[in-house]
Amino acid sequence: MTHNGTRNGAGDTAALRAEIQRTRVELGETVEALAAKADVKKRLKSSADQARERVREQAALTVARVRGQAALTHPPVRGRHGPAPFVALAAGAIVAAVVLMIIRGRRV
Repeated sequence: MTHNGTRNGAGDTAALRAEIQRTRVELGETVEALAAKADVKKRLKSSADQARERVREQAALTVARVRGQAALTHPPVRGRHGPAPFVALAAGAIVAAVVLMIIRGRRV
């Protein structure tokens, strides 16, 4: 190993060791990032959880909006059970959409 014009190689050795340490840290970060990308099961679960939460939020907003519109346009009628059939239909559609999203995610 050459000293590049210095009489004492201690400075070069310390710099080299520091560079090796930086490289090790960078390599460790790279390996962690690759491991996270390679964990398909965890990524799919996270994606499904996010989609499920978005669907729940959208369903709650839709139900609130429909109830508000129904209250404004249709006065309550005696003997009717309210918006229960519509809510059940909307919930079924949401469940079907979530199942389809999960199935499509597994195929990819």
